Amino acid sequence: MYGKVRASAAVAGAVLLLMGCSSGGSDSGGDKPEPMKQQPKDKDPYWVNPEGYAADQVAAYENDGKDREAEQIRKIAAQPTADWIGVENPEEETRGITQAAQKADRDALLVLYNIPHRDCGQYSGGGAADGDAYRAWIDGVVKGIGDRPTTVVLEPDAVLHLVDGCTPKQFHEERYHLLWGAVEKLKSSQNTKVYVDAGNAGWGKPDQIFEPLKRAGVEKADGFSVNVSNFYSTADSVEYGKELSAKVGGRPFVIDTSRNGNGPFTGGNPDERWCNPPGRALGETPTTKTGDPLVHAFLWVKRPGESDGECKGGPKAGAWWPEYALELAKSSKG
Repeated sequence: MYGKVRASAAVAGAVLLLMGCSSGGSDSGGDKPEPMKQQPKDKDPYWVNPEGYAADQVAAYENDGKDREAEQIRKIAAQPTADWIGVENPEEETRGITQAAQKADRDALLVLYNIPHRDCGQYSGGGAADGDAYRAWIDGVVKGIGDRPTTVVLEPDAVLHLVDGCTPKQFHEERYHLLWGAVEKLKSSQNTKVYVDAGNAGWGKPDQIFEPLKRAGVEKADGFSVNVSNFYSTADSVEYGKELSAKVGGRPFVIDTSRNGNGPFTGGNPDERWCNPPGRALGETPTTKTGDPLVHAFLWVKRPGESDGECKGGPKAGAWWPEYALELAKSSKG
């Protein structure tokens, strides 16, 4: 689903921002454009990272005189997108991001994606070496967050892969314990919100996942997330989320709308329709003003323009792919 390439860039940018420096990134020597501004806090409280890949791409296009392309990529750079925490230095990385967000008077938005046996060995396979390593990693994240306002999307696909048979049965009990423990530790801070990932509208039915979701600790969390790194429409995601919510005590949910503007891809190999599909578009911009009390937020959890994996001509999972980013932006309604 998503690689760990983003991690070092995220923490480096956050640390440099706190120091009052520029990351340099793609700057080819010309003047950098005006820094990305934060969105209105009452509509979208999450942090816009002014030093992200998309912002650097805007600078590169403007320096090359490609103003139309820069305008398109600005659609991505101007929105708050999640930071996916890497494996090596979770405490340092998380602290850098949350401090930068706090300095801008915004909340950090993080994704934790390091469960052992992650992604069933596919493009984003890997994760922590074992349960002890994962617990230590979570401890680092919790220390890095401290008491700063933070929203966490916990382990995309981890519960889903317990249900669909992708994760071998011998790892199931450990995974439930790890997810439950992660929710408990993250919620030890009153300023941290946690949403346990619950798959998407296209994989199956809520009847199949609600009990596993409970075992993973969703009733102790703030809710669950749907459509992470996927393309199902917001309407379909709301329907799926509400049906699932009714089975887990009415828990609210968040929806990843980053790339669902044109809905899911229906061509090619069905097993890889999720991976860098053509003709997709940016979805609704991030907001907590969804008009529905059960839907806590529309979020850009997957970072638009970063590859799903080495398929359809894409680079490795998590790498910035400017051509794909441009296609998403041009195809969007905004």
